[in-house]
Amino acid sequence: MRSPRGLLAISGYLAGRHAPAASVSTTGHHSLFFARAFQILAQPEPVRLQELSAPDSGILELRLERPEVKNAINWDVMRRLRSAIEKIQADATPKVVLVASSVPGAFCAGADLKERKLMGSSEVGEYARSLRSTFSSFEALPIPTIAVIEGAALGGGLELALSCDLRICGENAELGLPETGLAIIPGAGGTQRLPRIVGRSRAKELIFTGCRCDPAEAVMMGLANYCVPAGEAYQKALDIAREITQKGPLGIRMAKKAINQGMEVADMSSALAVEGECYEQLLHTQDRLEALAAFAEKRKPVYTGK
Repeated sequence: MRSPRGLLAISGYLAGRHAPAASVSTTGHHSLFFARAFQILAQPEPVRLQELSAPDSGILELRLERPEVKNAINWDVMRRLRSAIEKIQADATPKVVLVASSVPGAFCAGADLKERKLMGSSEVGEYARSLRSTFSSFEALPIPTIAVIEGAALGGGLELALSCDLRICGENAELGLPETGLAIIPGAGGTQRLPRIVGRSRAKELIFTGCRCDPAEAVMMGLANYCVPAGEAYQKALDIAREITQKGPLGIRMAKKAINQGMEVADMSSALAVEGECYEQLLHTQDRLEALAAFAEKRKPVYTGK
């Protein structure tokens, strides 16, 4: 993935190469063409995935960067999100994913309604199915995911956050599912994930009314894990991610699997069976033996994920 810095460098190079020709153009056609090319090249990637450097190796950062529409999700953003998810799935080394925004005052405004207006009903249905599938794939990642919410997380933006394991909000955050005001319903998992997090009655109130809640309310109802001063949500999420990376990575993966799968079965007996299966998978790992040795030797364990 080419970095924004690289794109800017390329656009500057092209500007230097072609500026003289544009200045003598009688029609202005070439200068307009190159001006548009420079603008396109200078735009940041709308979805950017990168691994943090040491000492934070193992922490991935998935950033939304579409400032002109407050990170609204169009077809292109959705495809890029899916591509990022596939890259995470294919790599066994990441331990945590932070989902954040580079746009001040906005986590994600939801679907791109300007694009939506140009779609027919069948294409809208296809879009909703694709976004639902994308968020389900993200939810199914075996490692912890943390949403860093500063500003608005509305509609599909909140549904993206709901597919994360944890949600950290700045006090300027605004959360809501306003779809019923558009004569539709949340269609990317909101009607199912929200009641599983905050309870059926509270979820119905939020979806029926389309009301937005502030981060303090979100913490009280269990929708968010923390509310911190504006601008500090990323640091709080990073602190939590750093704590997670110090734990046994296989244990973290099995803990997530046990919780998620256990919550979906019908009774406690079946849920405990899920827990037992996950525990069994850890008994013969090198990391478990390393933890015991480190405890006996009074040192910090060095986990390898084996």
